[in-house]
Amino acid sequence: MDHALREARAAAERGEVPIGAVIVGPDGTILASAGNRTEADRDPTAHAELLAIRAAAATLGSARLIDCDLHVTLEPCPMCAQAISFARLRRIYYGASDPKGGGVEHGPRIFTHPTCHHRPEVYPGIGEQEAAHLLRTFFKERR
Repeated sequence: MDHALREARAAAERGEVPIGAVIVGPDGTILASAGNRTEADRDPTAHAELLAIRAAAATLGSARLIDCDLHVTLEPCPMCAQAISFARLRRIYYGASDPKGGGVEHGPRIFTHPTCHHRPEVYPGIGEQEAAHLLRTFFKERR
C-alpha cells in the first residue's frame, strides 16, 4: 500500500484526484502501478485501477490477472470494480472507503450480484487514514 500511496501523492502533485493503485503478481513483485490520469489524458476512464490493470495485462500478456492482487488507496468505483472482476484479480486491498462513489462495499456492490463473473477477496481499511487525509486535503484546497 505504501507504493500506492506514493502514486496517489504524485497524482495530487499533477492536479489529479489522489488515488494510486499497484498490482502485485503471484510471486510478490510489482507488475504495474499508476495514479489517476483523468485530467492529463482527458479520459474519464483513466482511473488508477484501470491504468494499472491495463499495464499488468500488457506485462503478463494476458487479459486475466489470476493470482494477482490490487492495492488501491480508495474503494474502487463501480466501473473499476467491474474491470477487477473481468481481470479475475485474486484480492483487493483498499485504503479509504467511498460511501458516495464506491462500488465494492457501497453503492451497487458489484461483487455481490449473481451476474458478477468473479468475486475477489476484499480487504478494506489498509492505509485508510493516510489515504483519506490525502483526499480530504486535495479537495479542501480546491474549494
